[in-house]
Amino acid sequence: MTNFFWDKIFRFLYWYISKIDKKAEVIFMNYGFSRNKNQIRLGENDLKDRYSAQLYDYIARGATIAGKDILEVGSGRGGGLSYVTRYLKPKTATGLDLCEIAVAFCNKFHNQGNIKFVQGNAQAMPFAEGAFDVVLNIESSHRYPEMDLFLKEAYRVLRPGGFFLFTDFRYRHELEKLTHQLEATKFKLIKHEMITEDVLEALKLSSAEREALIYKLVPKVLHYWIKDFAATEGSPTFNHFAKKEMEYFYYVFQK
Repeated sequence: MTNFFWDKIFRFLYWYISKIDKKAEVIFMNYGFSRNKNQIRLGENDLKDRYSAQLYDYIARGATIAGKDILEVGSGRGGGLSYVTRYLKPKTATGLDLCEIAVAFCNKFHNQGNIKFVQGNAQAMPFAEGAFDVVLNIESSHRYPEMDLFLKEAYRVLRPGGFFLFTDFRYRHELEKLTHQLEATKFKLIKHEMITEDVLEALKLSSAEREALIYKLVPKVLHYWIKDFAATEGSPTFNHFAKKEMEYFYYVFQK
């Protein structure tokens, strides 16, 4: 599918969910993480989002979060940053997202004292140089038109010694270009890991729940497309991962 198509779907999703998701059932929009079916300890209210929360937990533990000023670029509906804030205890947490509807929802629903959400572009962030200790970017960058600009901005807003925690997916033929873009930055590479199998495991374990929520919230005419967007088992996106036509990666960088 083209980026234009998915941009339309994504905008529709934000609008539609904001209208019908009165109980805030959709606060994560990532594919999740599960390794050998190991489970992190979660509070009762977070169990329904286990696999999405586990992705945030695994990625965020690439740096020390406690007591730090952190930024998530592409914060979506805020479930991930809320999880990190409640469980890993940063000093402050800021979410940046291009979608005004998502930002308004997050500031209303995720109202812990040290968390806030701001509307803005990942490629021209509305923050001062050296404003944060940690920048997280989770399953968002594949939609950015100018990846180079985002990487420069991530570097700019970090303090010296700060960490950039980056995870997302690409088609295999896109990985070489991404590698060159990352190598062209001033970041120091700390860790690189392919986690496609862990994401696949999470998708298999969560597909039934994802489909049930789709059937509950989404009109039948859109079921095929939204199941593909959510990568439920058997969907084209799921199969791309299963066939290794797409790979899911994780990087830790330091400024």
